Amino acid sequence: MDSVDTLESYVHELPLPNQVFFALVEATARLVEVSDKYWQSKGIHGARVRILVEIMKSGGSMLPSVLAQRIGVTKSNITLLLQPLEQDGLVLRGSDPQDGRKSIISITAAGRELLLHHLPDNRTLVAERMQALDEQELHQLMGLLTKLKRR
Repeated sequence: MDSVDTLESYVHELPLPNQVFFALVEATARLVEVSDKYWQSKGIHGARVRILVEIMKSGGSMLPSVLAQRIGVTKSNITLLLQPLEQDGLVLRGSDPQDGRKSIISITAAGRELLLHHLPDNRTLVAERMQALDEQELHQLMGLLTKLKRR
């Protein structure tokens, strides 16, 4: 068997764990696309919404380094991601009251209003797509995904 045949075999004869992985990636991409299309129709970048949601989950303010870890980007990239949000008045950068050498990011009233206005409709669209699964299947999937995240 030559190298082309070996490669053909490798890409077409996936073991079950790899089949599941790619099915999960594809299903996730389709759900993310539903959400992204919603945000695009409102003139908002979905990644920026994710940042605002993460800040709200932390009580409205957090260290940029913690935010970077939560959304899976580097500390240097978080600065680039925060700049447009700051320019649009959706977040403020200030000094950390516990350590003045560090900065802290806080969501503004405008950022909270954006989430209050748009999150319900976005969540409804995503929930509609998830109706392909019944409640028991959703709980089962959640348990399986939680198990995978722990590894």
